[in-house]
Amino acid sequence: MDWLGRAAALRQWGRGGVRAPHKPLLFLYALGRFQRDGGEALRYSAVEGELARLLAEYGPPNRTTPAYPFHHLVGDGVWEVRTDRGDGSPGTGVRELRATGAAGRLAPELRAALRREPPLLSRIARLLLDLHFPPSLHGELCEAVGLELDPEAEPAGTDLAGPAERSPAARRQRDRRMRELVLTAYEYQCAFCGYDGRLGAVPVGLEAAHVRWWAFGGPDEVANGLCLCSLHHKLFDKGVLGVGDGHRILVSQRFVGSSAAAREHVVALAGRPLIGPQPGNPPVAADHRSWHAGQVFHGTPRPAAATATAG
Repeated sequence: MDWLGRAAALRQWGRGGVRAPHKPLLFLYALGRFQRDGGEALRYSAVEGELARLLAEYGPPNRTTPAYPFHHLVGDGVWEVRTDRGDGSPGTGVRELRATGAAGRLAPELRAALRREPPLLSRIARLLLDLHFPPSLHGELCEAVGLELDPEAEPAGTDLAGPAERSPAARRQRDRRMRELVLTAYEYQCAFCGYDGRLGAVPVGLEAAHVRWWAFGGPDEVANGLCLCSLHHKLFDKGVLGVGDGHRILVSQRFVGSSAAAREHVVALAGRPLIGPQPGNPPVAADHRSWHAGQVFHGTPRPAAATATAG
């Protein structure tokens, strides 16, 4: 059985770059639980809260319910659901899932494969992470679902059966020049705060961020990149920060921080113009800004900070 191929081909309702990470998040959560307890059934009523928090933190801005992937992942052949009445899911109704004692776990054949070949778990997890989330979120997502990845396992895209089995994202290759091109375009300083730290001659704490995520067709080019410090890269990928019209910084009203540091490094950015890129380099393209605003940025932007000046 080609389990990597199945993981790469999860059926999702998202089209045209719309994020729908519901099934991948449940799959990652189930892999983490398998790693800890060997594949015990997960009663919906017991895990509903944890799954809802994962969707709220790592899913798209629109609210959704974990009942959707809990039922529909069965159709991908990697998950099974049983109730107090027997085999089969009762549907996507939350009340019905609770009332019938619905419980799910990885499909029996997949559980057997993971026991025979332990590195397979890490390969599947890395594939799901690569296909649905930016690298800046991989580590904390693994912590959130309780996964410990095997560093010796092969990279996610190296063991798929063939081109016909792969998703477009799995077939694409990253352009290793992206980081250097973006950092050079922004003169090695964070486009949000201006941080430009170096350790000797080597930039430290500066990263090339994709505006439209690579996993969702975002190209490795300057018009889809920002040079960001590590803090602002993480906040950008979590939807706390965004880029709006006029290439001004957006700060989500859902962000809460009462410390002076939170006010200075996040809240005060609202409405400020981006720093860079230098002349001769394209600014962030409007379609990539629009994708991030619709698929990643959370809630409504804060009004421009009083200290924001025109650029």
